[in-house]
Amino acid sequence: MGTFEFTSAFAEQLRLFLVFKESMGCNGASRIYYLRSFDAYCTENDMRSFDQQTIEGWVRFKKSSQPGSIPSWMSYIRDFGRWMRTHGTPKAYVLAESWKSEFHRPQPYLLSRKEIASFFASAADLQTTSPWQWQSVAFFALMHSCGLRTCEARRLQPEDVDLTAGFIDVLWSKGNRSRRLPLSAQIIEVLAVCDRVSRQRFGQHRPAFFVSSIAAPVASVSPGVTFNRIWKQAGLPLSVGGKQPHPYSFRHHFAYANIERWMAEGRDINAMMPYLSRYMGHATLDSTFYYIHTSPDFMDGYAALVQESQGMIPEVGFE
Repeated sequence: MGTFEFTSAFAEQLRLFLVFKESMGCNGASRIYYLRSFDAYCTENDMRSFDQQTIEGWVRFKKSSQPGSIPSWMSYIRDFGRWMRTHGTPKAYVLAESWKSEFHRPQPYLLSRKEIASFFASAADLQTTSPWQWQSVAFFALMHSCGLRTCEARRLQPEDVDLTAGFIDVLWSKGNRSRRLPLSAQIIEVLAVCDRVSRQRFGQHRPAFFVSSIAAPVASVSPGVTFNRIWKQAGLPLSVGGKQPHPYSFRHHFAYANIERWMAEGRDINAMMPYLSRYMGHATLDSTFYYIHTSPDFMDGYAALVQESQGMIPEVGFE
């Protein structure tokens, strides 16, 4: 367990809260940094009541001291307030959701059927001496078919991929949430080829399912670099000053393809969204509804793209 030093009237609760978070596998330095900032603010201003004035006063102070930042740090003080309520301070103030923010998500790049087909054809013939030569199709097809985050694909361990039973385990992902995702027969075949070559090159034991040339886990920048290389090799155009394609575009495609499929089947989208949210590893439905609550032009454009993408490799969706 870590040692946390605080000086305010909330020092002991802060220490116990961080010990609790650590026991849950949440060891982020960002949380500690901002809660220490809150502690220093309370010490300096002699704040002794965990009420609305104290909490919102600190939030205003932080916002004014770092203008333009994405206020994700507000979740730490909100989480601490909830913890306080269940650990002896029932009247502790929980920061209102209305503080969530001025953060605006950019519209994602829309992958067309032609671009997807060209991309995977190029990936299958990638001119490189690195493991991406045989890994690229599997890596990006997994993102496309399961809607994975780039980091989730990178962090997969060999034991997380069960090709016999036909599923992958995405463990301790964003927010320390885990989930088990089924694989289509097509993706199992693609992953099996990748796994077989990797075992031949690096032996039966390797530190991750997808590895670098030195058999280390794939670096965070590597998927983006490889994606751009495949895109360029395929001769696909890049817009000047507009939205650009990137690995995460496959995750966006997964979400929209499912939503549009359900719409075409006449299903209740609101009833289906919790399933999509759980599958994609979202903390709340807000993140999932982002894929619907965009401009009408966006949805109209994507509807046309998905309509022409039926039957495209790899298969998307889950039942």
